[in-house]
Amino acid sequence: MSLAPFACQPTATRGRLFPEGMSSFRSPFQRDRDRIIHSSAFRRLKHKTQVFVEHEGDYYRTRLTHSIEVAQVARTISGVLNLNTDLAEAIALAHDLGHTPFGHTGEDAMERLMAPYGGFDHNAQALRIVTRLERHYAGFDGLNLTWETLEGIAKHNGPVTGPNADKKHDGPLPYALAEVNAAWDLELDTHASAEAQVAAIADDVAYSHHDLHDGLRSGLFSEDDLMELPVAGPAFEEVDRLHPGLDRMRRRHEALRRVFGRMVEDVIHVAENRLAAAQPQSVDDIRHMGTTIIRFSKPLYQELKAVRSFLFHRMYRAPSVMEVRAKVTQVVDELFPLFLSQPGLLPPEWQSDVAAARDETALARVVADYVAGMTDRFAIQEHARLMGCAPVVGLGA
Repeated sequence: MSLAPFACQPTATRGRLFPEGMSSFRSPFQRDRDRIIHSSAFRRLKHKTQVFVEHEGDYYRTRLTHSIEVAQVARTISGVLNLNTDLAEAIALAHDLGHTPFGHTGEDAMERLMAPYGGFDHNAQALRIVTRLERHYAGFDGLNLTWETLEGIAKHNGPVTGPNADKKHDGPLPYALAEVNAAWDLELDTHASAEAQVAAIADDVAYSHHDLHDGLRSGLFSEDDLMELPVAGPAFEEVDRLHPGLDRMRRRHEALRRVFGRMVEDVIHVAENRLAAAQPQSVDDIRHMGTTIIRFSKPLYQELKAVRSFLFHRMYRAPSVMEVRAKVTQVVDELFPLFLSQPGLLPPEWQSDVAAARDETALARVVADYVAGMTDRFAIQEHARLMGCAPVVGLGA
């Protein structure tokens, strides 16, 4: 099936910062996807928190399983819309590469610690990883991804600068994003491609669905609680009508797959209507529309706000979760200044970066790269070893 005129055409890519010959059997965006999957940072996601710290249970989502689910949703939506599924998948797989250990808790700590040194943002850190920190290729640092994939990582959530930028992020650009943009203009004041917008909405779909699953499994709330919510309540009612007496786990799965399906169908329906009305003829038409083309309908968006508010209070800020958050914040809060004051504690392979750091800001960025790259388990173990204390969170057998 041919791609839509507003899709990113692999033959029209703006290329790579370090020119490479074309593959004889893979498109440029397929190569990006494959390089991301084979990266060290991608493998580390299997031991990084989504909501629950990695060791707390085998069935909870990690950043890796979350990223795979996002990629699956992105491929589905982009395929229906005749977009470039390979590019959408690559951006989806890369979107969380820059996350710290302990999920948003670790990121909050890192943002605070790095405030004097140019800030920290996980999207910007993902760019730093794929342009600098992955060091496996002979001809360049990073993965040498295409411009379109880098653009998608940088601004899949919308413009970063200019009048359409998210005002929650006013202020100077995080240094990691500024460095990449200085080397190769990512046009941060425009929206990203439709494929990147699909990756962003796929992230929303995936976590809205799987956080309900994980919250139920954890016992932080019950199916009866979800019966009171929009989207989820009608899904359970439909399952009860069609399959009366279904056992608890099957009932749960059947209901939540309907929640998942409704979100995906809504996004596709809205996108088809908006694309039909706007009639974009190129990917640049998408970038300069001044608004997102891929989004939820207003009614579903309002219903999902209620679901997310419920998750915020009953899951993300549950007392048991907050207790663990406080403990793992201590890990980041103590490791960062320790390495900053004693950079010789960093592993030997990091010492060349330490030697190249000309001032405290440059050194802090090296330390941030190291700490942000840690997995949950490794950060807890290193904190215990270096501080001479028991692990702040039990790691089990």
